[in-house]
Amino acid sequence: MLKWKRSLTVLAMTALLGTMTACGGTKNNAESTAEPAGTNTAATAAPSNEPVKLRIMWWGSQPRHEATLAALDLYTKNNPNVTFEPEYSGMDGYLDKLSTQAAANNAPDIIQLDPGWMPDWMSRKQLAELAPEVDVSKFDAKLLAGGQLDGKQYAVPLGSVAFGMVYDKAAMDKLGIANPANGWTWDDFFALAKESKSKLPRGQYFTLDYAGNYFMYSAYQYAKGKGQVITDEGHFNVDQATFLDWTKKFEELRKDGLVPPADVNASDKENDPQMDLMAAGKVLFRYSFSNNLGTWDSIKPGAYALVTMPRAEQAGGWLKPSMYLSVSKNSKHAEEAKKFINWFVNAQEAGNILQTFRGLPANKEISAALEASMSDLDKVGLELLRATEKDGQTWSAGAGGWTNFIDKDWVLVRDQLSFGKVTPEKAFEQLKEASQSYEK
Repeated sequence: MLKWKRSLTVLAMTALLGTMTACGGTKNNAESTAEPAGTNTAATAAPSNEPVKLRIMWWGSQPRHEATLAALDLYTKNNPNVTFEPEYSGMDGYLDKLSTQAAANNAPDIIQLDPGWMPDWMSRKQLAELAPEVDVSKFDAKLLAGGQLDGKQYAVPLGSVAFGMVYDKAAMDKLGIANPANGWTWDDFFALAKESKSKLPRGQYFTLDYAGNYFMYSAYQYAKGKGQVITDEGHFNVDQATFLDWTKKFEELRKDGLVPPADVNASDKENDPQMDLMAAGKVLFRYSFSNNLGTWDSIKPGAYALVTMPRAEQAGGWLKPSMYLSVSKNSKHAEEAKKFINWFVNAQEAGNILQTFRGLPANKEISAALEASMSDLDKVGLELLRATEKDGQTWSAGAGGWTNFIDKDWVLVRDQLSFGKVTPEKAFEQLKEASQSYEK
């Protein structure tokens, strides 16, 4: 589940290369579990010399997969008794597969988790405490908070990212459509969509149909100053007037042919070179995170650019931890898994391989070292993050127990809106009714 609350506090800077989406609920300050100063985490050995095979699972794009596999190879080179059984994929279906494994007490030893899932996974006691093996002394307390419960650290953040938009600059320049600028508004967004109508060729659209998209609607509600869609206390907080305004604006775009037909829209798979509608040249805009430009650039070099999420009375975009890494509670090799995570997040040699494929590393020393040699693509991502952090929303995981509401109930309403099966008014009532079983 993802939710955010307004804050002027600046999070750690994040660059851009290689992802999404898309969450820190506890208020506890991070407790240092640091090893003595000067500890060389890069050469940490496994607890014993017995052969150990660690299962590790993550999602991402091809560049992230390649970097992670290279890091695993290096760790095995440093620790010959430790080998890995990697399980990696795109985001689609990842949570369902992982949840099925966990329910059968067969989760991988090491798992990558979205921030929004953390409250549920921690409250269900599915994760092992990471202290004292994992040193978090070089991490921002705000990023650590989302992986804490009752003062204990169950997950370590891998980076932080800004939520904004990516657009096909090359296509827009060719069509004579003006590029947006950081700080643009939702009025600008919808006006640009209308202006593009006469310039778009048949089969090309301004943006995806976001009428029922949870993340984009959240950005709109925040921008309108109406707060979180679901509160930290676990209450349904969709503002009816704002929801109807948003969904009816997209209803107009649908009638004007500025978003893809429902069947085409439903076929979109983000970052898939064959199925992604932006990669296929069918849409000009979609939401993205500051660390994703490298992935887009690998699909079509030099074609894409980033811009802040549109704003209104408040900013629409936010900053959030990119993802977390945890050890399964039922791991038979928990100590070895924690030793590996400590190396993965604290060793400069690991950071040099992993780069910014999960956002700028949350470890401050590693991120500072990478900034010095940042690529042009990374700098674009960092520019989006800095533009967002000025007054952007701060991510909050909020209350646990709402994952199915967001991943299933909201998705059902999204599809019904896109296919014209429900009116905006009926969509709101369905969401409100579905929320009742999740209320605290």
